[in-house]
Amino acid sequence: MIPEGSFAPSVIENRMQSVGLALEELLVTAQKQDCLTVGIYESAKLLNADPDTVVLCVLAADGEDDVALQIHFTLLQSFCCDSGITILRVSGVQRLQHLLGAVDANRNQEEHGDFHCMLVTNPQADHCRLQEVGIYCQESRRLNQWVPELILQER
Repeated sequence: MIPEGSFAPSVIENRMQSVGLALEELLVTAQKQDCLTVGIYESAKLLNADPDTVVLCVLAADGEDDVALQIHFTLLQSFCCDSGITILRVSGVQRLQHLLGAVDANRNQEEHGDFHCMLVTNPQADHCRLQEVGIYCQESRRLNQWVPELILQER
């Protein structure tokens, strides 16, 4: 195993960029296949009803100091951890809104929906991308990062 400090910054940036692209492709594919649950409340309902179908939990925030959001994240993370569901925290909520078709000039911010929590529920949803994201999460946990983090880049 290669020690954590031996990676050049460009290698780490390339890896995170690659995983970010894989995550974006996975989420778009899951949405098209109707295998994506979006929103904290909707996600909590699904986790309560059928947690065995969930393969990935994505928690998105852009450094907000919203205490209620952080409490929700803590509860969701705990539940997912206890249920063996892979968790990934990302920053780039606007990128997610744009990517998943929520940005529309005729809709205001309140109508965009809650993109702070997303669940992927189909293990067949672009399997190679799901595997790439899962490997990144496993590697991060081995480096003592309990909840792996990723920054999505605006394009």
